[in-house]
Amino acid sequence: MRSLLFVPADSDKKLDKGLTSGADALIIDLEDSVSADRKAQARASAFEFLRSAAQGESRPRLMVRINALDTGMTDADLDAIVPGRPDAIMLPKSAGGASVTHLHAKLSAREAMTGLTDGAIKIVALATETAASLFTTGSYRDCSPRLSGLTWGAEDLSADLGAESNRDAKGRFLDPYRLARSLCLFGAAAAGVAAIDTVYVDFRNEAGLRSETEEARRDGFTAKLAIHPAQVPVINEVFTPTPEAVAHAREIVAAFEAQPGAGVVGIGGKMYDRPHLSRALSVLARAGAIRG
Repeated sequence: MRSLLFVPADSDKKLDKGLTSGADALIIDLEDSVSADRKAQARASAFEFLRSAAQGESRPRLMVRINALDTGMTDADLDAIVPGRPDAIMLPKSAGGASVTHLHAKLSAREAMTGLTDGAIKIVALATETAASLFTTGSYRDCSPRLSGLTWGAEDLSADLGAESNRDAKGRFLDPYRLARSLCLFGAAAAGVAAIDTVYVDFRNEAGLRSETEEARRDGFTAKLAIHPAQVPVINEVFTPTPEAVAHAREIVAAFEAQPGAGVVGIGGKMYDRPHLSRALSVLARAGAIRG
């Protein structure tokens, strides 16, 4: 996945538009974008959309952002949507690996009741939406085989901190949020799951989005959240390995295959070691997944 587009669960029009956005995944949102008095309606709409969209031959991955575990709404969310067989659940305000383990158990019970294979529904955790959660980003390793990605949030975190803003006058994240971003990246790498960068809220600023997405790719993120369909093409482009990058990766892999015992190989007057090989294999894996 490169792009994950948020779509409010109570808007049939936006849900349908999301299917043609080009996003690799749709996040059907039952949380922040749905008011309290529309939660029940949103659950019903989410289920109907899942049931309908799942029949498509070529469709994005379908993910549902439920309400947080401490809201008292999680069970009602899961009861409504698990029969719709989403590909994954996004867990907001996760308090670490223990939260994912808790959700894992809830999903296992409902999969059994619904006739789904145990573990069919994956989990992506929002790992940094509270101050306390920053201290748990190292706890996701081995918390659940369902965990497939970690992402982070700056908006809820700034509210928890009582901050005036999370970005400077140039639109760049301030230090507390850059720390949260880094901890998410480290936590995902430690857990062996995808690192997904947060939303860029100024959705009309394409240059700003591109710059932030390129920075995310440079640092090790492999995908980015989107809040508007117009953001999807830029995100997909940035996270798609270029033909030049793929060719160079193949050259590195071929050089190591020609010298299986080598720790370092030379290509065009430059030296490449095993970490370069790992990065090359990652580029080729992403390129292959996108083509597939």
